[in-house]
Amino acid sequence: MQDNRTAEGKGPVTYVKGGTLIDGTGRKPVLNPVIVLEGHRIKRVGTGESIKIPPRAQVIDCARCTLMPGLMDAHLHTMMFNCLSFHNYRVAQWEITPELQQMYGLFHAQLCFDMGFTTLRDLGLNSSRGLLTDHLCAVRDAINAGIVEGPRMLIGGFTVITGSHLDLIQPRAMQRLGFQTADGPWELRKLARKNLLSGCDIVKTCVTGGGGTDKEEPDVRNMTQEELDAVVDEAHAFHKAASVHCFTPQGQRMALKAGADTIEHMVFSDERTTDMIAEAGVWMTPTLLHRTDRAIQTRKDQGTSQFVLNKMKQIQPYCYETFQKMHKAGVNIALGTDMGYDPEMGANARELEIYVDLGMKPMEALLTATRNAARAIKMDNEIGTIETGKLADIIAVDGDPLKNIRCLQEKRNIRMVMKEGRIYADRRPGRNKNVVNVKPGEWKIIDYL
Repeated sequence: MQDNRTAEGKGPVTYVKGGTLIDGTGRKPVLNPVIVLEGHRIKRVGTGESIKIPPRAQVIDCARCTLMPGLMDAHLHTMMFNCLSFHNYRVAQWEITPELQQMYGLFHAQLCFDMGFTTLRDLGLNSSRGLLTDHLCAVRDAINAGIVEGPRMLIGGFTVITGSHLDLIQPRAMQRLGFQTADGPWELRKLARKNLLSGCDIVKTCVTGGGGTDKEEPDVRNMTQEELDAVVDEAHAFHKAASVHCFTPQGQRMALKAGADTIEHMVFSDERTTDMIAEAGVWMTPTLLHRTDRAIQTRKDQGTSQFVLNKMKQIQPYCYETFQKMHKAGVNIALGTDMGYDPEMGANARELEIYVDLGMKPMEALLTATRNAARAIKMDNEIGTIETGKLADIIAVDGDPLKNIRCLQEKRNIRMVMKEGRIYADRRPGRNKNVVNVKPGEWKIIDYL
């Protein structure tokens, strides 16, 4: 038998064949592609005409499929009490231990992975038992160690003031345990350092109110400029990224002044601030899937208060309008769903359909989940495109997302999911390998009454 291992010992050589290649660079699709892998990385990209596959070579045949880079969601919360896991998230907040919720966090990440999302940026969570940064970092580390299968994960740690939007994810009357929030520049620096000590990749903070919490308006200021400057500076001092939750132009300007790496959400905007964001080149995540009528109904079914439901519906048109204005102005956009309580984990690709409906060309939309997302999280030297030297994160899709972006929403269409040269899901004809081998509804909803 032929030994496929290279002389350099870098790993086995494998050939991936497909019908079409969308390489994530924005270039025109390539027909009859052949991708040569060497271990975890891409050695060469070409066509059946330019690359001759030797006899008895190891071949992954994805005939007629569209080959693409692994998709990315740059803003979600895997450890929230999602509608696939809990009937009533308010009940779950009190009944579920952090240890069990950690297992759900892994499960939710795997649901996304099974759908072709090979990289997730999880921007953190708090709970009735304290911050969950340690738990999220442990999920990431377990995946990286090969103990469990899952996507590549970057973890954010909440670093926010008392009574901020991200504090009010939990009920006002809840007893706060541990060092969850901080006030003033030096106390916030300490909280940032605590999260960094836990191993977070991103310091996540919050300068305005938001949409999904009770008795709080979106335009409430959640932090002074001095406090925000301290949080961002602390992240950068440790060579980590700073992510800023922000709903208003005032908050956006504060984030720009502080030197934020990413601004989360597209809600309210004005022309001057939008131009400033575009000129600065700061990346933004739209998180529009969380704003849809479907998401609002899901939240209603989960027991969300009418105040929150009304607020979510009221800001919805502003979110869509802001996306269109920012896209037109040339703002850097990376896909982010804000998936948490809603909608269903694994439904990340529905965000792309919204972008297209709001005026993006399908190729532009795909770039938000590939090359652009990689740039936003500062990993574009390793992932985001199918190019020589990059890690072999590749998915095979039954369909053409440039003609029908919705083809990415069906699990049966995601025929193969590869991360770093290893196949984790394989649903090509004659194969039935999944990351998660249960279907929605087959697992128990713990707090279902």
